[in-house]
Amino acid sequence: MTRMPERIRAAYNAEMYDVGTTSDDAQKWIHLEQAHILAQPYPWPHTRNHVAMLTLALRQRDWREARGQLVRIVVAAPGSVLGRYPSGNTGRTAAGLTTPMPIPDQLANLLTNSD
Repeated sequence: MTRMPERIRAAYNAEMYDVGTTSDDAQKWIHLEQAHILAQPYPWPHTRNHVAMLTLALRQRDWREARGQLVRIVVAAPGSVLGRYPSGNTGRTAAGLTTPMPIPDQLANLLTNSD
């Protein structure tokens, strides 16, 4: 299992920290989505991210999103371990479970220069 490089870990932790420091739910989702893109290859951070998404969905009483996050919590770690995750996917239910998405430039630069 690959260990998360320190640069990616720092960016992931910053995004997850920012989730807790903003009161704007739309901003919380943006930080969670950014963190998700960074976390996908790493089982524990990937799963932790979906748990945080589930928590926010439940707080918002967004039952569709909550159901989708429950499914993602179950498949996140195995998908990471097996390398079977859709690159760039934001992790939200509306994005689809297997839909690859473009990686935002600032994250693409971080991911390609992580060694």
